[in-house]
Amino acid sequence: MSKINLKITGMHCASCAANITISLKKQAGIISAEVNPATENASIEYDEKKIDIKKIKKAVIDTGYGIKEEGKEEHAHGHSHGTKEEKKLKIKVIAAIILTIPLLLRMFWAWQVPGKFWGITITDWIQHDLTFIVVFILGWQFHRNAFKALLRKRADMDSLISLGALAAYFYSSYAMFTGGHLYFEGATTITALILLGRYLEFKTKDRASLAMKKLLELGVKKARLIGKHGQEIEKDINEVKVNDVLLVRPSEKIPLDGVVLEGESSVDESMLTGESLPVFKAKDHNVFGATLNQNGILKIKVTKDGEHTALAQIIRTVEEAQSFKAPTQRLADQISAIFVPTVIVIALLTFAGWFLAGGELRDSIIHAVAVLVISCPCALGIATPIAIMVGSSVGARTGILIKNGESFERAKKIDTIVFDKTGTVTLGKPRVEKVLKNKEDYFTGEIILKIAATLAQFSEHPLSRAVMEKAKEKNIKPSKLDNFKEIPGQGISSKSTDTDQANHLIGNRRLLVENNFNLQWVDKVINDYKDSGSTILFVTHDKEVVGALILADEIKASAKEAMSAIKEMNIEPIIISGDNKNVVKAVSEKLGVAKFLAEVMPNDKQAEVKKLQAQGKKVAFAGDGINDAPALVQADLGIAMASGTDIAKESGNIIIMQNEPIKIAEAIALSKKTFDTIKQNLFWAFFYNILAIPLAIAGLVSPMIAALAMSFSDITVIGNSLRIYRKR
Repeated sequence: MSKINLKITGMHCASCAANITISLKKQAGIISAEVNPATENASIEYDEKKIDIKKIKKAVIDTGYGIKEEGKEEHAHGHSHGTKEEKKLKIKVIAAIILTIPLLLRMFWAWQVPGKFWGITITDWIQHDLTFIVVFILGWQFHRNAFKALLRKRADMDSLISLGALAAYFYSSYAMFTGGHLYFEGATTITALILLGRYLEFKTKDRASLAMKKLLELGVKKARLIGKHGQEIEKDINEVKVNDVLLVRPSEKIPLDGVVLEGESSVDESMLTGESLPVFKAKDHNVFGATLNQNGILKIKVTKDGEHTALAQIIRTVEEAQSFKAPTQRLADQISAIFVPTVIVIALLTFAGWFLAGGELRDSIIHAVAVLVISCPCALGIATPIAIMVGSSVGARTGILIKNGESFERAKKIDTIVFDKTGTVTLGKPRVEKVLKNKEDYFTGEIILKIAATLAQFSEHPLSRAVMEKAKEKNIKPSKLDNFKEIPGQGISSKSTDTDQANHLIGNRRLLVENNFNLQWVDKVINDYKDSGSTILFVTHDKEVVGALILADEIKASAKEAMSAIKEMNIEPIIISGDNKNVVKAVSEKLGVAKFLAEVMPNDKQAEVKKLQAQGKKVAFAGDGINDAPALVQADLGIAMASGTDIAKESGNIIIMQNEPIKIAEAIALSKKTFDTIKQNLFWAFFYNILAIPLAIAGLVSPMIAALAMSFSDITVIGNSLRIYRKR
């Protein structure tokens, strides 16, 4: 199975998207097809053994729409300010408005041009000719698309516009020769206002996809390659290959993902993580494409080409989220697919009803035209995708990747969040917080730490690494040692090669018991710190316990703020961990979390999520995305804390790029805000049509007002979605 994303041109509403979807699904080998009218994107899964990309594209083109090829436009993501399509539409709008103004003026000032031709006044001929230009030249796209839809035995939004404008034009042309009332201004106004509405949609969609465009613009176009003889060669980014060596100077962007070979610098990774503070980089550190090198010269080896960089993965993730249809949208799509044919029937019945009731032919036609124009379901079609577009783009800009549109709906229902302790709310990196002395004698804190570092220097255990970091911080160098032995589950033993030639141990109480040490002071220390959640390492010199190191996994800076924010949203936080009860309890108390689950093995976390779901709870799970994959998948909403290199393989619905718990709260808040906006959009779109159609049937709305109201409904829905940008 393969997947392809296509940029579709010529779509204007949900019925357009429905037409393309139906055509694609009829093709043998198409597994699924999601077409989004807001992003103009089609996400297609297919069996490459049964159908190829050329046939897929042909199916779209045969349906009456175009495909925007990558590179032929400025970007295949929305409508940029300078695109030919937008400029062309802008010219049409200006021309249509200019040509419509004289016709509208006649409603208030009966201007006249002397003379007749074929027995018809020159004034009427001018009105006819202006209308012909607006309807058939400037508005030709509506009739062309309507005709294509008719050939496919379907109808869409353009069908309604075309029928409305043509009905007003041909009736007025007939009235010219029979002395009836003219409604040319109705035909031109409909066309001009719909063109204006399309142009405003272009502009507002452009604003809605602003964050995505900024991501696209982050990419580097050129790279400075170091040749075999040390020479610098400037190359196009597409020509750079994996394992090539690049030179990056201060204030330049890093071209592609790689690893530092030489140099030191601070790098601004805010585009990737949302974190404003720069990150120090040195030899063997990973760097990411499009991040900004600040103050040093770096020589890097490329590890990923342009298609597989962290930035490329972010863009793909956001695009997939924007193409995905939330369940709420599917109802709107089903309605839109049958809405247009239904409206045409209603318009015909409106015409028949008014005419049979004794109304004049012209009034019957005008009322039917008003029904056609005011019923266009465009607002209904874009209500959900435009909100998802804005929400996912805002998330990407702040280091929150929402992998599919359904996540917005799931997040709205969450009432419980289970936080994996290590690596999610804590750093997952133990730190020596205190050094304790047994007696006031020769063994000072520095000497105790030096003994501990001497034993820990060859161990890879996280606690040993923490001891070494503390010694480095204090500028304490470990001594040489002999007979090094690491005892699993207990600690380390060795003999110092210093002048005293003493035997040393560092480890837990069990290690001391095995070696017959006096435990009086040991048990006192354990009792004093039993509720602190700390890990204690005891240090010995020959047969005496001389001191202890108190280590703790440091709680992340934003963890407490995150828990408060989660509780304010009426969501219950729960801490889960494989650590012992005292450790987990201490962390939970520091964070103000009432409920915790301790001594839970990684494989059992999924079972704990199931238990909560069995109680009727809607559960989100926040974890590191690798060890916690089963729990992330089991949860109603999986939130994975990840680095840029993990994006493609994460199990979560939402990926947090900046490794801070507060981002989890922000992701939930953003999702809730987006889903609320979707509901508001759907309400107003449904409300508009429910209210507008009866008014048009009753003859209370003219075609001109109908066109204005229809365009206003689209802009209202898009404007409401843009409010998500203001959500902090």
